[in-house]
Amino acid sequence: MISGRKSLFTLSMLGLIALAACETPLVEQPPETPPEIPQVVPPEVPEIVEPSEASKALAIYYRRLQNDLLAQGLLRGDGGGPDTPFTDTILARNFVRIALFDEYVTDGDALRPQATLSRLRRWDQPVRMSVEFGASVPEMQRARDASGISAYIARLSRVTGLSIRKVDENPNFHVLILNEDDRLAYRDRIREIVPGIATSSLNAIINLPRDQLCIVVAFSEGGSSSYSKAIAVIRSEHPDLLRTSCIHEELAQGLGLANDSPQARPSIFNDDEEFGLLTTHDELLLKMLYDPRLRTGMQPAEAAPVARQIARELLDRGAS
Repeated sequence: MISGRKSLFTLSMLGLIALAACETPLVEQPPETPPEIPQVVPPEVPEIVEPSEASKALAIYYRRLQNDLLAQGLLRGDGGGPDTPFTDTILARNFVRIALFDEYVTDGDALRPQATLSRLRRWDQPVRMSVEFGASVPEMQRARDASGISAYIARLSRVTGLSIRKVDENPNFHVLILNEDDRLAYRDRIREIVPGIATSSLNAIINLPRDQLCIVVAFSEGGSSSYSKAIAVIRSEHPDLLRTSCIHEELAQGLGLANDSPQARPSIFNDDEEFGLLTTHDELLLKMLYDPRLRTGMQPAEAAPVARQIARELLDRGAS
């Protein structure tokens, strides 16, 4: 599964720790073994690399893009409201379109946007997410993104009922926050994460066009529809809101909501950019995806009536 989102340097200062030597008065018989002086070890700070001019130009471009979207009242973060009503029929229809279609098809060594029928895909094992930053990502941005992703992971786990946690070792869902320079040099690292990755999937990550804001690729083994690994790539050049918006969409899509739909509203799974953060509608889609009445690998014709029943119950429950 591959899903992407399209749309219309700071150097860390290292403080020097000075150890002042204190004089002690002489004594007649000093101890034979002087006390050990505790060693102060400064915290390890990753070296921040100056981004290239191309990366700096992209940062300007995406800042202008975010400003334009906000000026149009887009990138909403209110989750939807009275102006975005939906029924159980609409919710079920959106679920089928988003969870049971692929967004891309393979075309040689590349991927081409084309919605095609698929099977229900999701994780049947705990998700262990790690966050990996490129060498050019400033410390302040790293801290902000790591904190925001941790909170979002907890929300996704609560909504789906799936075990999702942030880890430092043995991850199976890799969140890579990279600038242009980092990503172009990440070919070997991605092959290390996913040995045997298809050339088309690798090229989709490395050769990300400017109008594609972010991307997620999820992998299964042996023709299964059950995910075993995923990589989400977020551009570090994005300003804060646009970057958070990409994190919300790609991490949720990496759980199995693989497609976008122009009819989905209020939703981040819609390329019109009206909503920037996960909505109440989208939380319901995630609940449906991990409802035990749906089975991994279900065909659309089999899953659709079950989805309608679940959607009806969810909205009835919300109205009561």
